[in-house]
Amino acid sequence: MSADTETGGTDPSRDREVAGRDAPRKRLLRWVAVQAAAVAAAVHLLWAWPRLGSPPDARPYLFVAGSALAVAVAVATLRAGEYRRLYALGAGTLGAFLGGYLAWHGTGAPAALAAEPLAVVAAVVEVVGVVAFLALFRLAPPTSVVVDRRREEEPDAEDRTP
Repeated sequence: MSADTETGGTDPSRDREVAGRDAPRKRLLRWVAVQAAAVAAAVHLLWAWPRLGSPPDARPYLFVAGSALAVAVAVATLRAGEYRRLYALGAGTLGAFLGGYLAWHGTGAPAALAAEPLAVVAAVVEVVGVVAFLALFRLAPPTSVVVDRRREEEPDAEDRTP
């Protein structure tokens, strides 16, 4: 008998592992994170598309690449298992958008936000997305647990007939 069953208590980390990917809180957080990544990608594409011909400014090209990465993370978040690295990548991508904006505008960031409604939408969505991805990261089990679950769900290679 484990110490948990002897004392009648439960281990919160074990509850997180057992709850699985489809726990209501995780489904909600996943939905918020995916929506935030998709909206952030769309906003950046809306800003970048008309400016792609501006040779001295590299931001439009970086925004297109970052938007593609954000969409890929959103799709993987919907379809893949609970991978902490994926959630960290999502938070990092949205955080890079936000940090890049602050670095580009420096101390004039509040004034730049006030002048550009699209930037306000992007900033709000990025903050929400970073929080959602970090919460998913916190709630997800270690990668080794997810890999072990997937191995248990798949039939053995010997049992398959060609």
